[in-house]
Order: sequence, then C-alpha cells, then structure tokens
Amino acid sequence: MKSYVVIGLGRFGTELATRLYARGEEVMVIDTDEQLIDKIADKVTRAVAADARDLDVLTKLGVENFEHAIVAVGSDLASSALITMNLKSLNVPYILCKAHDDTYREILERLGADKVIIPEREVADKLALGMTQAGVMEYIELSQEFGIVEMQPIAEWVGKTIRELELRTRYGVNVIAVRGEGDTIKIPPDIDTPIPEDVVMVMLGKYEMFESLKKK
Repeated sequence: MKSYVVIGLGRFGTELATRLYARGEEVMVIDTDEQLIDKIADKVTRAVAADARDLDVLTKLGVENFEHAIVAVGSDLASSALITMNLKSLNVPYILCKAHDDTYREILERLGADKVIIPEREVADKLALGMTQAGVMEYIELSQEFGIVEMQPIAEWVGKTIRELELRTRYGVNVIAVRGEGDTIKIPPDIDTPIPEDVVMVMLGKYEMFESLKKK
C-alpha cells in the first residue's frame, strides 16, 4: 500500500483521491471547505478541513510521512506555490502539481515539483490523437515526449513483417507487443511473421512520430 495526500478537492483532486482509495491505497485529503470534506470523508482514509498553506498545519498532520503529495489547486498559483514549497521543506519524496497553464507549470517546476500536469490539455491531446489518427485505440502518456499507442496496422503494413517495415529506423517507434484474437498477446512480437489485418500493435515512441503516421 502506498500513501498519498491530496490537497484541494476540486473535480480533479476529488476524482484522483477517490480512485486511489478504491485501489486500496492510503489517502488523506486536505481542503479548507468543510462541506467538500464532509462529502468525501467516507471515500478516503482521512479527510481534514485545514489550510495547507500553513506549514505548521501540514507538520501536525504528519504530511512528511506520506510518499506522494498531489497539489490540486491549479487555478490558484499563489496557493499552489506556497503549498509546494511547504511540501519540499517537509521532504515529501514525490510532489505532483496541477497547473492552469504553461506559466504555472514552469513556476511550479522551478519550486521543486517532480511533475506538473495540465489535465485538460493532456486529456485533449489523448482524445485528439485517437480521433484524428485512423486505427488508434489507446494512448498512454509516459512523459511529455513519449507514449505507448495501441493501434491497428495501417494498410501498407499488412502482410509485411516488422523487420521488413523497419519501423524503428523509419518512424522511431518500437513494437513492444502484438495482440491477436482472444486477446492473445506476444511480448516481444515475432519480427519475422507477416502482420495480419486483425491484430492490435502496441508501440512505444515519441508523440510526434505517431502524429506522422496520420499521413499514411
């Protein structure tokens, strides 16, 4: 079991906290709004109405004992910045912050956040990739540059082998698995077997490389 403290109970913070708890993790949530705390109290390990901008408050709550902290007050830069600095001073091992835009992201990264996300943008990017690239079924972001895509083979790949296609050389993507009928999966895939039309290819690469495949 891992331990998480989620600060800020907007939509993002609430969804993340309840989903983590549902997965069996220890989750403490903090927000200044007592009504929000009351609503989520039975869906997390501990819910506290408090001001996380106060370092003494975080210390009394034992926040330094948590492995992960999520700062989910993305629309208020001043609060996010102060809370992030408090968490750094308490030596919380991993700090994830929600940001409103790139300016917020840069500031929070400079203050020591381990990862800063703009949820709306990341969801939109993932949705756009799936909607605009034929055959894309799923996109998992690993970083701002790299991701894993599940997609059906494009027409020119069918009947050819992975070795013949030279996907790593031509597109900079690596096929890490192939899923066939009945969800049978080959990891790693056979690079000398012709690719059928009805399989799903799982590939690792840069987002821009997957974008280039849209033209195929």
